Amino acid sequence: MMYKFLSAIVRLMIAFPVMLITGLVSFFAFDQPFLRSIILSLVGAALTYGILTVYLRFRFLKKHHLSMKEYRYIRKHLDEAKQKVRRMHKALFSIRQMSSIKDIMELLRIIRKIYSVTKKEPKRFFKGEKFYYSHLDSAVQLIEKYAFLSSQPMKNGEVEVALLETRRTIKELIRIVENDLYQILSDDIDQLHFEIDVAKLSANSVKKS
Repeated sequence: MMYKFLSAIVRLMIAFPVMLITGLVSFFAFDQPFLRSIILSLVGAALTYGILTVYLRFRFLKKHHLSMKEYRYIRKHLDEAKQKVRRMHKALFSIRQMSSIKDIMELLRIIRKIYSVTKKEPKRFFKGEKFYYSHLDSAVQLIEKYAFLSSQPMKNGEVEVALLETRRTIKELIRIVENDLYQILSDDIDQLHFEIDVAKLSANSVKKS
């Protein structure tokens, strides 16, 4: 969100001077009518803003090694994920059991981390497909189900059993999404291990010398 905001500000800061220069040149240098000069200045600003938008998007896609089709596909899933996270937050507010709240907040923390990492680096989406295609939906359904059952004023034995089973499943799901996060970050972890090994070798070489 911050990147989009700053990007828009930069485009406006470039487009505004172009608008002024185009209007002034049209009016004074080419002796165009005032109204036409204003229209030309607005067209110039719009074209500048549009060209910059296309250029910045091209740079972004090139940086992350994505095609436009891939990026749109990923954006669609990220938008859906954002709505699912909101649903989970909404359900969380209706839960009163502190132990359950703690587990659900931990689950949400990991889910938000996966979402933020993928949003920042969309290419990582392909390492977290199981999360976006399956595990996230399971999390939404479990939390909403638990919130609904726990909010019932009267709870019989069957409801209590369902609540207990749901709490156990949420704990298991925490471990599953932790593994999803590990998979998404696996390249970074492998690179870190490699750098540690290199550092160890260098340290050993210094000691021997």
